[in-house]
Amino acid sequence: MAFSADELRVLRRALAVALHPAPLQDEDVQDALRLAESVDEAVREAGRLRAFLLDDLVRYREALPGSLSGYLELLRDALAAGYDPAADDLAALRALRRNPAAAALLARCRILAERSVRARLARVSQATAGPAAVTARVRLLALPGGRTAADEPKPTPPAPAERPVPKPSEVFPPRRRPVPPPPPEERVAG
Repeated sequence: MAFSADELRVLRRALAVALHPAPLQDEDVQDALRLAESVDEAVREAGRLRAFLLDDLVRYREALPGSLSGYLELLRDALAAGYDPAADDLAALRALRRNPAAAALLARCRILAERSVRARLARVSQATAGPAAVTARVRLLALPGGRTAADEPKPTPPAPAERPVPKPSEVFPPRRRPVPPPPPEERVAG
């Protein structure tokens, strides 16, 4: 976001008043309110632009592989704007990794996606753990001299069953063959 010279002057005055409280003139208050409205509108416009960019990215991704160059360009722009690549983006890039530009973007997206997942997991674990459990976690390592197969307890054989196991012929009786119909001359009894 860029400020004009007048907006910077208003911002500088507002910061000076915040650091050294003093009564404000009505004109300074109105200028600060106008600047706040301008900043709010710029933030809303940035949100609308981001939503449009992400919708466009989805449309291009769904039209792959025909829209490869446009998709890669939009994805680069979205990543530059702070977009975290989604699973669909990673899948699309994996399918296109024969293209050198797509392969390079896939490597970048994997790194960004991993960072994003780690950050989300850290936020979730901090939220669920609370302030008392903020200690660092120690990575567990395998130590030499651990259990071997000889140290493992031997499995005990199962106790004998009290009922005998039925034979398959008892569970599934043999099918009876259908009796063929009598020959035609026997059917006509007269």
